[in-house]
Amino acid sequence: MQENILIVGTGAMGSLFAARLAWAGYPVTMLGTWKQGVEAIRSGGVRLVDADGVERRLAVQATDDPRECAETRYALVLVKAWQTERAAHQLTECLAQDGLTVTLQNGLGNRETLIQSLGPGRVALGVTTTGATLLEAAHVKAGGEGPISIERNPALGPLEEALRSANFNVHIVEDARSLIWGKLVINSAINPLTALLRVPNGELLERPSAHQMLRTLAYETAQVARAEDISLAFSDPAAAAEDVARRTATNRSSMLQDVQRGAPTEIDAICGAIVEIAQKHEVPTPANWACWQLVKALHPSSGG
Repeated sequence: MQENILIVGTGAMGSLFAARLAWAGYPVTMLGTWKQGVEAIRSGGVRLVDADGVERRLAVQATDDPRECAETRYALVLVKAWQTERAAHQLTECLAQDGLTVTLQNGLGNRETLIQSLGPGRVALGVTTTGATLLEAAHVKAGGEGPISIERNPALGPLEEALRSANFNVHIVEDARSLIWGKLVINSAINPLTALLRVPNGELLERPSAHQMLRTLAYETAQVARAEDISLAFSDPAAAAEDVARRTATNRSSMLQDVQRGAPTEIDAICGAIVEIAQKHEVPTPANWACWQLVKALHPSSGG
């Protein structure tokens, strides 16, 4: 019998992972607080539009009550960074003592927040560049396909097997911090600019001022990574950000999607976290600071 997998989150990434794991034959439960999303999944599962435009409807369970997920052994956390504390509290109610939680979220601080509630042995850090767009509740379109890298953990085996069965490109690594910071360089360079300018990723390269700002943000974040003694996988951070913007030219970043639907963004966990760490090392980050404040100003009531 296949292991049941809990997906914490009912948004774009949660829906994508739930649908693909269900398609691979795994029983999947989604835990969320978005009432419309939970109700849509309960009534009709998740509809997934793949890269070829083919749509499938997959049977997935959904709940807003963590007690209905008691003794969960494997959980994927796919909520926004500002929702991590809530997710951690939910998992304290349902994750088995020998269970494992894997975070594949954007930004910094998610693993630390989960560890505070669950303990270090039940949390593994991961990163992915796979993308998804939520068309409506329980209806998701697959975006760019990217690898999933997860730190080695003795309990990871069955979850790794499930992700591979769902045709995800999984890599097990000894230390995910380099990959987290590599993604942070890309996210800080692309996401806030697309959110502020309301444009898809590729258009940043078509606007000279936006393109220059993208390069500046990438270099700033890379400087902070170096101050943290993080070795990045690429030698030219601006070129890496440009390459991603080019390859995902028609994609709307997750931050742009949040702004367009009036939801809080992850700017605090991206540019905000970069600025705060930079201050510790006395590294100047004026571009990240400006983007942090401007994106927060788009949704002032959320605090980010």
